[in-house]
Amino acid sequence: MKTEEIINENDAGSVQHLDSEYLVHAEQGTDAGVKKVNEDCVGLRLPEGSTLTFKGIASVVADGVSAAEKGKEAAECAVKGFLSDYYSCPDSWSVKTAGQKVLTSLNRWLYGQGQDFANIQKGYVCTFSALIIKSRSAFIFHVGDSRIVRLRGNTLEPLTTDHAVQVNATTCYLTRALGMDLNVDIDYRHLDVEEGDVFFLSTDGVHDFISNQNITEALHRYRSGERGVCDEMIQLALANNSLDNLSCQILHVERLPEAGDVQAYKKLTELPFPPPLEVGQKLDSYLVEKQIHASNRSQLYLVKDLEDENHRRLVMKTPSVNFEDDLAYIERFVLESWVAQRIDNPHVLKLANINRPRHFLYGVLEYIEGPTLEKWIEENNNADISVVVDIAEQIMRGLRAFHRRDTLHQDLKPGNIILEGGKKAVVVDFGSCFAAGIDEISSPIRRDKILGTASYSAPEHHTLQRPDVRSDLFSLGVIVYEMLTGHRPYGEKYDSCVQLRDFHKLSYRPAYHFNPLVPVWMDAAIQKAVNLNPTMRYEDVSEFIHDLKRPNSAFDSFNKTPLLERNPLLFWKITSLSLALLLVLTWIYIMGGGV
Repeated sequence: MKTEEIINENDAGSVQHLDSEYLVHAEQGTDAGVKKVNEDCVGLRLPEGSTLTFKGIASVVADGVSAAEKGKEAAECAVKGFLSDYYSCPDSWSVKTAGQKVLTSLNRWLYGQGQDFANIQKGYVCTFSALIIKSRSAFIFHVGDSRIVRLRGNTLEPLTTDHAVQVNATTCYLTRALGMDLNVDIDYRHLDVEEGDVFFLSTDGVHDFISNQNITEALHRYRSGERGVCDEMIQLALANNSLDNLSCQILHVERLPEAGDVQAYKKLTELPFPPPLEVGQKLDSYLVEKQIHASNRSQLYLVKDLEDENHRRLVMKTPSVNFEDDLAYIERFVLESWVAQRIDNPHVLKLANINRPRHFLYGVLEYIEGPTLEKWIEENNNADISVVVDIAEQIMRGLRAFHRRDTLHQDLKPGNIILEGGKKAVVVDFGSCFAAGIDEISSPIRRDKILGTASYSAPEHHTLQRPDVRSDLFSLGVIVYEMLTGHRPYGEKYDSCVQLRDFHKLSYRPAYHFNPLVPVWMDAAIQKAVNLNPTMRYEDVSEFIHDLKRPNSAFDSFNKTPLLERNPLLFWKITSLSLALLLVLTWIYIMGGGV
C-alpha cells in the first residue's frame, strides 16, 4: 500500500522502494478501552522515493498524561507535529539533528501552552516514543513510559527505558514527559537494523497487561505473514483488565536497501564524462569562452548559456577523465551539486538554477568576478586589521550556512574563497563537503575520509577522528592568521606533521611576532581557534568572530603573561635597546666629566 501518513487508524501498510530492494510492512491499532476518551495517539509515515532515502520511515506513539487537562491534545500535537516537522527538515541534516530540534521545539510549545493553567501538571503533557528506520539503521527518540522493543531472531530486546517511578502497586509517576518542563531530556539511540527485525511500539495500556512471551509470539506471527496482530494484542490486554487507553504498532523489516557494486555503478554512470573542452566548443547548450582552472581532479570553464535570452555567463565544472571508473570520486562529484542546491547564502557560491536535460556529467554554477583570497593575501602584506576582520566575518556567515544544514565544508582555504568585486567574500568548491544526512545512508562505495588541503585542515582530519564544526573553525583561524601575517600559525612543520601525524611537536607562533599591530587579545582568539585539540577551540565560528572584534575578558590572564614568554624576540629587542641607551648615556656622562 502506498501511504504517506496514517494517524490514529487501525490500519496496515507496507513500503517498497522502486528498485524492490527495500520492503517494510507496518500496522497499528489504538482503542479507548474502558475510558470514554482515547488520549493516545499513533502515527506512521511510510514514504517512497527520495523522501524514503533521505528521511526514512517514521513510527510514533504518544500517550496523553491522564492528570493533564490537555493530555489528549498534547499527544495529538506531538505525533502530528513530529511527523510534519521531521519530514520538513533539510535532507542534509542527520536524523539525530532533525529529531532533537523538532522535539525541543515541540516540548517548548507544549510547555508554553500549559502555562495558561494554574497548575502546569494540568497542561499539555504526554509521553513520546519515535522510531526512524533509515537505510540500514534505526534511530530512537524516547521520553516517558511508552515503549519500543525489537524481536531479532527469537530474542525480544527492550530498546527504551521507562521514565517513571512506581510508588505502589497502583500508583506510578512519570519523571519525564513532553510538556512537563521547559527543557526535556530526550533519550536517543542509534542502532543497526537487520533483515527480519520486527519492532513493536506500545503505550502502557498494552504492555503493562500482556507478557513478553505474548509479545514475542505475536511478533513471530506478524513476521510469518499474519495481519491484524495489533488488534489481537489490544483485545488481549483488555481481557487482562487493562484500565487505560491502548495503542501499539508493529514494523517488520523484510528487505533493506543494499545496492551491489554493479547497481551503484550503473546509477552513478548513467551520464558519461564530457571530453576535454576547447574555447569555442559547445556542450549541450553552453558555449565555452575560456578555461578558468584545470587540475588532475576537475576542470572549470567560463561558459555562455545560449538558451538564456541574456546569454548569461556561468561556470561549468567537469570531472577529470582520470576517474571515470572511480565510484567514490563520481559520488562526491554528484554530491557537490546536491550540497550547492541546498544552501542559499550570499557568501556561498550558488548552483545555477537550470532545469534541462543533460547528456554529460557536469555541474553548472553561477559566475562571480574577483580575485581569490589567496591572490589578495599575496598583494596585501600589510592589510588593515579591520579589513581582515570584515572578510573573516563574511566567511563565517558562509560557513554558518553550511553548519546550519548539518554540513561541513572540509576544504576551507584562501584558494576556495573569492572576493567578488574585491570585497565580498564567497565560499566556493564543495568537493570535500560532509553532509550528515548523506553519511547515514549505507553505500557499497568506499568513501574518502581524508579530504581537503593539508596546510589548512584540522589535525582530526588526519588522525581519523570524526570532524565537526570546530574543524572548519580551525581552517578559518589559519586563514585569519595568514591574512594578518602572511604566514601560518604552525609554520611549514605542520605539513610534515600531517604526514607523520606527529602534532605534539608543534607549537603556536603568536601572530604579533610577524605583525606587531595585532593586539594580544586578538591573537589569543586566533590561538584558541587553531588549537590542535578540538575540545579547546570555540564551539561555533560566530564566537570566534565576536572575540576578533572586541577583547574577551577571559583572555585577561593571557594578557598578563610576561613579555618574555609572550614575545621573546620583542623582549630582547627592547632589552638590547635599553642597554644600548644606558651605555650611550653613561658615555656622555663620563665625557662630560661626571666622574
